[in-house]
Amino acid sequence: MAPLYADRLPAEHRTGFVTLVGRPNVGKSTLLNRLTGAKIAAVADKPQTTRNRIVGIVSRPDAQIVFVDTPGIHAPRSPLNVRMVEVARQALGDADVAILVVDAASGVREGDREIAADLAARPAVIVAVTKIDLVGRAALLPICARMAELLPEAEVVPVSGRTGDNLERLLALVVARLPAGPALYPPDQVSEQSERFLAAEIVREKIIEQTRDELPYKTAVLVDAFREEPARNLVVIQATVLVERPTQKGILIGEQGRRIRAIGQAARLELEAIFGCRIYLELHVKVAEWSKDPRVLRELGL
Repeated sequence: MAPLYADRLPAEHRTGFVTLVGRPNVGKSTLLNRLTGAKIAAVADKPQTTRNRIVGIVSRPDAQIVFVDTPGIHAPRSPLNVRMVEVARQALGDADVAILVVDAASGVREGDREIAADLAARPAVIVAVTKIDLVGRAALLPICARMAELLPEAEVVPVSGRTGDNLERLLALVVARLPAGPALYPPDQVSEQSERFLAAEIVREKIIEQTRDELPYKTAVLVDAFREEPARNLVVIQATVLVERPTQKGILIGEQGRRIRAIGQAARLELEAIFGCRIYLELHVKVAEWSKDPRVLRELGL
C-alpha cells in the first residue's frame, strides 16, 4: 500500500506492523479491541474464537501502529485448524514487532514456552502478560519472571485488555521499536475488515455465547447479502450459519426456533450499536461439512 499523508507527519514519525501472537484464548482479541477503541474482533471465553488475520490500526501524532490479531497457535488436527495456524505464522513473519500475549490467569504453559522459543531470534519482541485484573501481584510476579527468562531480550509488560491497565506503556514500547516511515492508512481508519466481515464475526460470537459447549466451533457464518438503505437509516443483512450435522442444526435452532431468534436479536442489538443505524438481520441454518471444504474455507478468508 502506498504511503499516505507523508507531508502532514513529523520527521520522526514511525509506522509498522505488530503481530499479536499466543496460545488460543489468552486475550489477544480483547487486547486488540481495547487498543483500537473499537469492536473489530469477536470475543468469547472459548479457545479458537479468532479464525482470521484481523487488522486494527492505532494512529498517533508520532506513529501509526498496525496491529494484527491472529488465531491461537496450537497443534492442528483438522484442515480448518491447519489453515488457522498458517494464518498466524504468516502474520508473524510479516511483522516489524511481535507481541507474545500470555494469560496471567492460566500461567505459563508449554504452548507459551514453544512460541517463546520460536520468537527468541527475532530482534523486536514484547511480552504482554494480560488478564492481570484476574490475578494478584503474588501470582503475577513469577509469570513475568519466567517470561523474562524465556525471552531475556524482550520487555515484559503486565496489561489488561478489559480495564486498559498499562496499555499506554505497551504502546510506548511498541512505537520505540517501529521503523521510521509515513502513515499507511487515513488517521481515522481503525480496521481493514469490511462491515460484512464484522457482521459475520458478531453473529458467530453470539452463537458461541448462546450454545456454549453444545456446538464447540462447528459453526461458520457466511454473509449472503449486505444492503445499505440510507434513506431508512437501515442495513439489511442476510446470513447463512453453517453446521456440520443435522443434530447441530437442531441445537442451534432450538425449541420452536427460540435459540436462533435469541442469537439474531443479540447480534442485531450489537451491530446497531456498532454501525449506528437500524439493522434487519435474517439468519438461515444449513448443514454442510464446511470445515473440510476448501471452497468454503476460502470464502471464509482462510
